[in-house]
Amino acid sequence: MATTIWIDGQYYDRDTAKVSVFDHGLLYGDGVFEGIRAYDGKIFRLREHLERLYDSAKSIALTIPMTIDEMTAMTEEALRRSEIGNAYLRHIVTRGVGDLGLDPRNCPKPTVVLIVDTIKLFKSDVVSRGLTVVTAGTPIPNREALSPRVKSLNYLAHIMAKLEGINAGADEVIMLEAGGTVAEGSGQNLFIIKKGVLKTTPAWAGILQGVTRDAVLELAHAMAMPVQETMLNRYDIYTADEAFFTGTASELVAIRTVDNRQIGTTWPGTDTKRLQEAFAALVRA
Repeated sequence: MATTIWIDGQYYDRDTAKVSVFDHGLLYGDGVFEGIRAYDGKIFRLREHLERLYDSAKSIALTIPMTIDEMTAMTEEALRRSEIGNAYLRHIVTRGVGDLGLDPRNCPKPTVVLIVDTIKLFKSDVVSRGLTVVTAGTPIPNREALSPRVKSLNYLAHIMAKLEGINAGADEVIMLEAGGTVAEGSGQNLFIIKKGVLKTTPAWAGILQGVTRDAVLELAHAMAMPVQETMLNRYDIYTADEAFFTGTASELVAIRTVDNRQIGTTWPGTDTKRLQEAFAALVRA
């Protein structure tokens, strides 16, 4: 098993993979990305992830120089070469190599990268006890400036929020909209459970519509669990019976405290555990 990296048609290992310092993805964060999981050698919802990648690129007027079917075949081959059964795959498409100016017309060809590796956001003992979380002062970027549906390479606001959590000694953060309503984690969607009802912020309200989020909503409906996509505030989080984050990298992870308020009495809570078990079965189906 080895980290496998594909850049513009060529394979590299971790030590030999390189991109130009004049690539606008590096210079300006001009590009998009996607994170995908493979379980036991099977990629989970590859098509949905790649469709989102291509939609993100189109929305910023970036044409990916290969079809989605070609990207699919390349991804499957790269995973096979890596021999990593439970892998994390990171697709990156940048505007490409240009000059030191902003003008995208000076980037004649996009750069396409795929990294096949592994990932673990939280230590096992942290997941077992449930995450300690704080709300961040850094708000989610204004959706009028750039749609949250775009998985942009520029994650600076999320990184600043993450730093707030680190400085507070927390495992993760909750980011708010400028008006104070709850948006998401630094890289995850947020769910709460109150009196048996699963609640999450609507996709239109300044959050990324996560593939794992969608899977959890589907599982909840299949389990006849009531679901509400509704605006949430900190009071809703503080008084929830259960809370958890979802994401490709984090999967489903329970939240123990938010701003020093304990959420529930066991971690994961009863319904969170049911969803975790259903999700674990789904990704290996």
